[in-house]
Amino acid sequence: MIITWPVKWKQDDIMHARSILFATLFVAVGLHVESAPTPGTYAIVGLNHDHARGFIPGARSRQDIRLVGIAEPNQDLAKRYASAYQLSTNLFFTSLEDMLEKARPQAVATFTSTFEHRRVVETCAARGIHVMMEKPLAVSMEHARAMEAAAKKGGIHIIVNYETTWYPANQAAYDLVHEKKAIGDLRKIVVHDGHQGPKEIGCSADFLEWLTDPVLNGGGALTDFGCYGADLITWLMNGERPTAVFAVTQQIKPQVYPKVDDEATIVLTYPHAQGIIQASWNWPFNRKDMEVYGRTGYVLVPEKDRLQLRTANAAETQPVISPLAEPNNDPLSYLAAVVRGEIRPAGLSSLEVNMVVTEILDAARESARTGKRINLAPGSPAKVREQ
Repeated sequence: MIITWPVKWKQDDIMHARSILFATLFVAVGLHVESAPTPGTYAIVGLNHDHARGFIPGARSRQDIRLVGIAEPNQDLAKRYASAYQLSTNLFFTSLEDMLEKARPQAVATFTSTFEHRRVVETCAARGIHVMMEKPLAVSMEHARAMEAAAKKGGIHIIVNYETTWYPANQAAYDLVHEKKAIGDLRKIVVHDGHQGPKEIGCSADFLEWLTDPVLNGGGALTDFGCYGADLITWLMNGERPTAVFAVTQQIKPQVYPKVDDEATIVLTYPHAQGIIQASWNWPFNRKDMEVYGRTGYVLVPEKDRLQLRTANAAETQPVISPLAEPNNDPLSYLAAVVRGEIRPAGLSSLEVNMVVTEILDAARESARTGKRINLAPGSPAKVREQ
């Protein structure tokens, strides 16, 4: 910027005007700096979940939230991550407790086995630290209730991270159903999730070690991919709990997965609707899609950013889908907003919805084991909207 002064001004006038201008600029810059939000801090707990591979690269460049520590007891695994993603070895700790004490994060992102979620939540809740974990919430209702109690006592938020939460088409489908009432009352929701199998697609040995363990994962495909459908259906049903659950599981590839199921179908019964979850490690390709049928039309979600809508007396259309706005467009933006106190977890990521998800998965395992329909005791619906 070039500043010129009228030739008729005296030198004293020029100096006085210049001092006022510079003082104004200084105040403006100072105000701008002061108004910039301080980045939140978070740590990573565990690295034996392969979703950490997709999480860390994008997280390193964030300005709204800063990585301050990584807790991973397996030092060989920690060294591999440090090398692969050029992470400072100063970030790494072998103990969760030691990391929390020295790094003092405001939140943690958890990439452990599902069985370990309870220990992480109870440890963090005692220190007032929020927890985001990879889906599902828990291996059982016993673990889920313990985490719910710890979160309440510690005054922390729990966020369950599903890939499908950040699909623009899923949110657009919800809006068509509930905001625009485009297809009438819900009657049937069918959700397909899975891939060719974790070993077949090249998951790491560290991941497979617990993912194919019935205790550490709570099951096989039923848990790994059944949770997506249970989450989406509970959300679309506005938190309503099913009245009954019936499930069938199979080991189509016992030579590959001898300890857990690799195929599962779960049927959820509601007073006026039905949910069908098809979770599989036997699909010919990766899929995370769903079909939502109402009394007067349907919404199909074949891809994360594409919809197909058909209503009564109208041809099928493909509505334009808007990108999701921050902080609802990715897990770290969401976590940062929770840390700043701007939002409370709700909907697909919330503890309330995922308590219902865990209840469904527990009932599905029992149904598959006994071959019987499991009737659920009446209870209140989960809250699915922002608080």
